[in-house]
Amino acid sequence: MKLVTYLYEGTEAAGVVSPDGTKVYPAKALGFDCENMNGLIDLLAKKGREALSEAVKSGCKNALSVEQVEFLAPIPEPKQDMICLGINYMDHAEESARYQKETFGGERPYAVYFSKRIGEAVAPGGWINGHFDMVERLDYEAELAVVIGKEAKGVLAEEAADYVLGYTIINDVSARQIQTRHKQWYFGKSLDGFTPMGPWIVTEDEFPFPPKLSIQSKVNGELRQDSNTGLLIFGIPHVIQELSKGMTLKAGTVIAMGTPAGVGMGFDPPRFLKAGDQVECIIEGIGTLKNTVR
Repeated sequence: MKLVTYLYEGTEAAGVVSPDGTKVYPAKALGFDCENMNGLIDLLAKKGREALSEAVKSGCKNALSVEQVEFLAPIPEPKQDMICLGINYMDHAEESARYQKETFGGERPYAVYFSKRIGEAVAPGGWINGHFDMVERLDYEAELAVVIGKEAKGVLAEEAADYVLGYTIINDVSARQIQTRHKQWYFGKSLDGFTPMGPWIVTEDEFPFPPKLSIQSKVNGELRQDSNTGLLIFGIPHVIQELSKGMTLKAGTVIAMGTPAGVGMGFDPPRFLKAGDQVECIIEGIGTLKNTVR
């Protein structure tokens, strides 16, 4: 299933894309009385994803055509900051070290975690605010994001799939000189408009676990990143087990799994974004997240 947040006649709502992709079934019409995606996720944690799947199979009399709605980010306002993994592909670790003029030892014994504040996630087709009055080196990062489906604490790696609601695409937009200046990543990755997300959440049951999917990015049609989520240094089971051992992951938690090589800072010379650039983040089986810089 594809879970969506959409705008219809000025009202935001959560829903499911019909199996043939032509319609949107409002969650309320399927018996899930919620105001938004956060509410739907909470209901799914109680009722189970299978209940929604069965409702979708029965069809929906109040369906909307996809032409009638505007898709927003699937979780426009997450309950908490996004949890992110840094340098979680070996080739990106190498290019990051080159950019920072650091020695790369070829090993990553421990995962690198940081958080990213999201005031409001940018919709598919929406604008990336470049903040060019303060940002000189604007970069893109295509990432697979995991959405936690129910409260997770003390989860074993072999149980991790049971706690995943589904997957979406994140563009972890980054201001590189702010990262460097402040010696940490939070500020430089958390400016307003720095988190395009979408186009929807594809539920976990649509893929083998953990998913091994092609991941790419393009800038103005030019392929920049081209890898596979099977190459993650620290995979989804490891991350859920490690994090949930010491913290409770609530339903709706978003975990961005890191980006592969090919970001702007990895080129020589670097190739950062400018106003008018169109960025596409593409993940096999999920779709394309396309946004324009301004």
